[in-house]
Amino acid sequence: MPRTTVGIIGAGPAGLLLSHLLHRQGIDNVVLELRSRDYVERRQRAGILEQDTVDVLRDSGAGERMDREGLEHHGIELRFDRRSHRVDFPSLTGGRSVMVYAQTEVVKDLIDRRQQDGGTVLFEAEALSVDGIETDRPSIRYRHEGAEHTLDCDIVVACDGFHGIGRRSVPDGLLTVTERTYPFSWLGILADVPPSCEELIYAHHERGFALHSMRSPEVSRLYLQVDPDDSTDNWPDERIWDELETRFAVDGDWTLRRGPITEKSITPMRSFVAEPMRHGRLFLAGDAAHIVPPTGAKGLNLAVADVTLLAQALTRYHAHQDESLLDAYSETALRRVWRAEHFSYTMTTLLHGDPADSDFDRALRLSHLRYIARSEAASASLAENYVGFKEN
Repeated sequence: MPRTTVGIIGAGPAGLLLSHLLHRQGIDNVVLELRSRDYVERRQRAGILEQDTVDVLRDSGAGERMDREGLEHHGIELRFDRRSHRVDFPSLTGGRSVMVYAQTEVVKDLIDRRQQDGGTVLFEAEALSVDGIETDRPSIRYRHEGAEHTLDCDIVVACDGFHGIGRRSVPDGLLTVTERTYPFSWLGILADVPPSCEELIYAHHERGFALHSMRSPEVSRLYLQVDPDDSTDNWPDERIWDELETRFAVDGDWTLRRGPITEKSITPMRSFVAEPMRHGRLFLAGDAAHIVPPTGAKGLNLAVADVTLLAQALTRYHAHQDESLLDAYSETALRRVWRAEHFSYTMTTLLHGDPADSDFDRALRLSHLRYIARSEAASASLAENYVGFKEN
């Protein structure tokens, strides 16, 4: 495979969606993915789609199953002080909402679309190097089916995550990296039990944060704040359910449904931004350029926003040899990235207890939560950021 217009590294939702959007504009592209198709389609990640993400999938013809099986949500519930407060999205954001639809399902839908459209997605294809990014003929050297190949491109887009080769291909000293590591992690579970709520519950408790989400009407997704060095070995099923019940407790009639736990994992909490998101003919998108803690449900949505911008820029470049949108890509994308970083930081520090907290810190956090509960303006700020802040 000697040549393509756009070489894409990574077949997560960002790489696959970019490939699909480019195909719709008649721009040939090739996707290289290190892992197998089965691994990619089973990888558990985010499950909340912002309004803009939903619109992009619908408008591109990739949202049919999402609309059929996804769960539209019009709010979230905050729990603290053994009370609950609902944040109603449509009334606070001019009718916008979110969709609960797992990233694994988005990936399956996009792979199916690329196959139906005759697209080239090479699984178990390891990108070994990205060369010539400061020229107008960059290339990707990769290994596939035991042999090495070189893919010549006009543009290379790295959608290969934090540990991928894309960002590491930028020469030393040209990226500014800012990051924050939080002093806690999330223990996440999947359980074969119908959700105990109709909308997500974000719970602040003196023992730590808890989140009740879902993957479908039959499968619940729940999280507990734990120490960074904790292990799933320390959390037998009964202990998990007991702790969740404690942290979700409210005065009133509410019961946490329990069921078989099918998956447990611990996820560290961190923020990371590398900028600029472009060097020469190499563009970074998604986790290759930025990471947010999952509290604000922004990671997948930022990746979609990145590649939507790139698809528009590459379409103009391909049609008119106009590079103005490509030149503006990093600055434009980073405005949204930093808004999402701030919102995710705010939600994370608001809802989690820090082991180093003083009584003063804890009192401030509760004051902030109570303000959101009684102030329409404060609730509106949370809502518009959660569903996806629009600059225009």
